[in-house]
Amino acid sequence: MELFRIKRDLPLMKHALIFNVISFLTFAAAVFFLVTRGLHFSIEFTGGTVIEVAYPQAAEIERTRHTIEQMGFGEVQVQNFGSSRDVMIRLPIRGDVKQTELVDKVFTALCAAEQGQVSPHQVVTPQGESITKQVCRTAAGAEPITLSRSEVVGPAVGAELAADAAKALAVTVVGIMIYLAFRFEWKFAVAGIIANLHDVVIILGFFAFFQWEFSLAVLAAVLAVLGYSVNESVVIFDRVREAFRKFRKMTTPEVIDHAITSTMSRTIITHGSTQMMVLSMLLFGGETLHYFAVALTIGILFGIYSSVFVAAAIAMWLGIKREDLIKTGRKDGDPGDPNAGAMV
Repeated sequence: MELFRIKRDLPLMKHALIFNVISFLTFAAAVFFLVTRGLHFSIEFTGGTVIEVAYPQAAEIERTRHTIEQMGFGEVQVQNFGSSRDVMIRLPIRGDVKQTELVDKVFTALCAAEQGQVSPHQVVTPQGESITKQVCRTAAGAEPITLSRSEVVGPAVGAELAADAAKALAVTVVGIMIYLAFRFEWKFAVAGIIANLHDVVIILGFFAFFQWEFSLAVLAAVLAVLGYSVNESVVIFDRVREAFRKFRKMTTPEVIDHAITSTMSRTIITHGSTQMMVLSMLLFGGETLHYFAVALTIGILFGIYSSVFVAAAIAMWLGIKREDLIKTGRKDGDPGDPNAGAMV
């Protein structure tokens, strides 16, 4: 499917050096911010207390956040999950306060904000066990807020989660490189993986510079960008291989220019439609999906740039040529070869 067709090939590889310099400077800036500022990890990685409460009607998130922030627990996260009535609260680690005391303080403050009072009640679990549970009730006997669940994510668990995330990223990168090496040629594999790492590091650089929260959702977005970016590189590399087979007298830069130009319409349609979906998550997905959508937006934009101007250009610098992609059974100088003497 084509939205439009460009009749003449764009001379992109003529300016490949300029594009690569821009990429290098952007990449270097991202690395600098990662080293000097670091990532602002969420509680999943650093550890903390997670409290889940439920309201009988749609929760007022800003009011709940304001109530907890007044308690002086530092940076807290308050967001909906499941439904508009369910609220998840994440608190940083407090070495001076026990987890049970911390949960009681937060629940008591939220109950007081609803004109209620907390008192212990004996309840029977579905398993038949009798336990004491803190219940919030108003003077009229209504229950304006319910404590659904609370748990602690320790620093050791957070560190293990961060290590697993790094392993997942490394396995993804290695898998992509092996796939490209088998599908095309090692030069394309190297070019593709450099372009993909370029995208990942730049996303992390943005999060380090602005100190946006790096959570498991953002990690999922980074891994999605890796797959999305390599898909675009594969399309361009496939078209390069076809162009080498079809236009045997073209030079390598001309072949790459033709491959990129011929896929331009497809690139705009694919990335444009994907970005529309991501933009809807960014605008209407709420706090839960905000940074996930931000990471995807950065990844999509730089993924286009890296696939077109980084991966293809690096493959050209590595000396990719027709013989690397198309294996022929004819010997050089075969008088029966109609393409004998053609220059690539």
